[in-house]
Amino acid sequence: MTTDAAAEIAAGDRFAFGENWARFLEVLDDDRIAAAETSLRTMLDLADGDDLTGRSFLDIGSGSGLFSLAARNLGATVHSFDFDPHSVACTTELRRRYHPDDPAWTVQQGSVLDPDYLAGLGQFDIVYSWGVLHHTGAMWDALANVAPLVAPHGQLFIAIYNDQGPATDIWTRVKRTYNTAGPVGRSAIVGACWVHTSATVLAGSAYRRAKHRPAKPLARGMDRRRDVVDWVGGWPFETARPEEVFGFYRERGFVLEQLTTAGGRQGCNQFVFRRP
Repeated sequence: MTTDAAAEIAAGDRFAFGENWARFLEVLDDDRIAAAETSLRTMLDLADGDDLTGRSFLDIGSGSGLFSLAARNLGATVHSFDFDPHSVACTTELRRRYHPDDPAWTVQQGSVLDPDYLAGLGQFDIVYSWGVLHHTGAMWDALANVAPLVAPHGQLFIAIYNDQGPATDIWTRVKRTYNTAGPVGRSAIVGACWVHTSATVLAGSAYRRAKHRPAKPLARGMDRRRDVVDWVGGWPFETARPEEVFGFYRERGFVLEQLTTAGGRQGCNQFVFRRP
């Protein structure tokens, strides 16, 4: 496989993640940024009044740049990188909008599969990679490569697609078809998946109303339309069961601090590990 993102996208070997994120920036607002900050605070177990001041934060596969922005807003010194040049441009744009000329936030193009690039980064108090490493085409290599980037007593926050067995095989075919299809075919696939996810969302909303429960909050500040496109198109695509990821990092000396699973369904399992 080539190491050039544009060539992989043109060949149908990679989804254009960065182009999707560029459209997300059109709907980004203060509420979404606040939701992203809350997500980080919750998973990193920050106490009320605490922030990330004095801590370094590495965003691997920064995508839209939203979580790099959230970490910087919380006081962290941030280094962001992504393989996709359009994603790098998105992250750079958020830095320009909210923290122009900020020496505490750097943005670069790089690959988590490039050992030479990673060797020059050093170590970080928080290494963050949400929904990224399973899109590299070499997920277990990527999972191994991020471990040395975590400083002693630092945290590793990752999210990896849940292995659903036969359903995963079906989604693998859908994603592969999407990336080799033309514009009409892609629109049809996204439309079908939009109907499916909309029905699921409406059913969940009806259930919460019937039980007099509050509306589900905005998850991580993301946008459902862009999430659907990202899910349908997200290729390369690999998955893992929660226990596989847990065992992988336990063998490397990491301790699990937080775990949020997809409940056996479609989506990501989230892990926060600590390096002793």
